[in-house]
Amino acid sequence: MINGISLFSNVGIDETYFKDYGIKIAVANEIQPKRCDFYKHLYPDVDMVCGDITNKDIFNNLIDKYKKYNCNFLIATPPCQGMSIAGKMDVNDIRNRLIIDTINFIKIVKPDNIIIENVPQILKFTIVIDNSRVKILDYIHSELEPLGYHINYDILNAADYDTPQYRKRAIFLISKIGQWKFPAKKQHITVRDVIGNLPSLESGETSNIPYHNAKTHKCEHILWMTHTPTGKTALDNETHYPQINGRKIKAYSTTYKRIDWDRPAPTITMCNGGISSQNNVHPGKPLGNGTYSDARVLTILELMRLTGLPDNWNIPLWASDNFIRQVIGEAFPPLFAANLLTTMPTGEQYE
Repeated sequence: MINGISLFSNVGIDETYFKDYGIKIAVANEIQPKRCDFYKHLYPDVDMVCGDITNKDIFNNLIDKYKKYNCNFLIATPPCQGMSIAGKMDVNDIRNRLIIDTINFIKIVKPDNIIIENVPQILKFTIVIDNSRVKILDYIHSELEPLGYHINYDILNAADYDTPQYRKRAIFLISKIGQWKFPAKKQHITVRDVIGNLPSLESGETSNIPYHNAKTHKCEHILWMTHTPTGKTALDNETHYPQINGRKIKAYSTTYKRIDWDRPAPTITMCNGGISSQNNVHPGKPLGNGTYSDARVLTILELMRLTGLPDNWNIPLWASDNFIRQVIGEAFPPLFAANLLTTMPTGEQYE
């Protein structure tokens, strides 16, 4: 078992299956206290350092703990809102500079193997270094290659790696041992495959299955979605379409939209609790009278399954519905992350 550190940990969703692949996260870091508490609930044996890595004391504390636990693996998922197309794509967003702290940390502790995950836009974005604007991609190469690191990067899709969700991410596989290759792609898993056996629920209904309870929605949202077929948006309805004062709402075609049964789900976002947000509504089933069941957003259990989490994921009882939805929406899907470990260089093949 190799000890490792997790930076920008969220609540540790990406680490769900790491121990099955020989990685034990010994130290973790997250800036938001509630997420730290969630993480500690899931992983009570991990030394969680709650605080801002840009703070010198926090940074040095993490260095010390990395050495204390004899770590030799690092995973870093710096916040990506500054580069995400779902955000403002602001080149001056301070969060874009967290890659600098990540690289500085790597240069000090020099792990054998490193995973960095971020939005695809990181491959094109720039940051300011010594008063000059530099592409983040070039910065990573210039800082780590002189230390003997092999850097493999590409845009991968979680749907290709045991996850029933389309979620593209820039993945850097970085190793001192040898070239870390990307694993072979897998057959896609569909929405039907993972949530098709769950009972139907309408707005506000509950079930006896943990976390399979429907949010309560506005009457007009229910009306519009009840008349919306699987895979379609209510914006295309001839009669019951999203409107204000009788006038059709102008919106993106991904809003007020049911997902498909026979494909992986679209990317789950932080706003997965809103019917009017992107691709959040259950596929539904035809009721035989021109209407469709399940006029609601996905339940937390459905979100868990579409992210690759187990049904018995140990959610703390104090965590609110909205908080759970948020951390799932920001997750690095755990089976996606676990697949990357299957090709991690161990040194044996290079001896």
